[in-house]
Amino acid sequence: MQSSRRSVLQSLLLGAATVAIAGPARAAYKIAHSDAEWRKLLSPAAYDVLRNQGTEAPWSSPLEYEHRKGIYSCAGCDLPLFSSDTKFESGTGWPSFWKPLPNAVATSDDSSIPLMERTEVHCSRCGGHLGHVFSDGPKPTGLRYCMDGVALKFKPVTA
Repeated sequence: MQSSRRSVLQSLLLGAATVAIAGPARAAYKIAHSDAEWRKLLSPAAYDVLRNQGTEAPWSSPLEYEHRKGIYSCAGCDLPLFSSDTKFESGTGWPSFWKPLPNAVATSDDSSIPLMERTEVHCSRCGGHLGHVFSDGPKPTGLRYCMDGVALKFKPVTA
């Protein structure tokens, strides 16, 4: 009995590890590049987040401290994603927004960490991983789009 429980547990953990390594399946996107092309286009940190679903360290992005009016775009394909009008201080260490621009992002289930269910946010044009969305944000949506700053570019509004 003990050995069958151990076998089941090992199988579950092996399956979870395989999912974590493989990451979520990606659909066909309007902008697609080979892995080698993405590596040439992106910095190593941006590549890790956008293409490998990595996470940057909290409070490490200058965009966490950006307070000017402007638009936050995908660092992979330059698609406008968020307006500064929806940015808020979440206290988490990552740039956070309560709403994306229309048709800018897509979401998928993320079970890459065993026993933790999250919702991944990715660019609707290139599929790049941007961060996660949580249901503990401010009104009017109650959502917190917690984004990796390295996955974003900021363009200030010019007068």
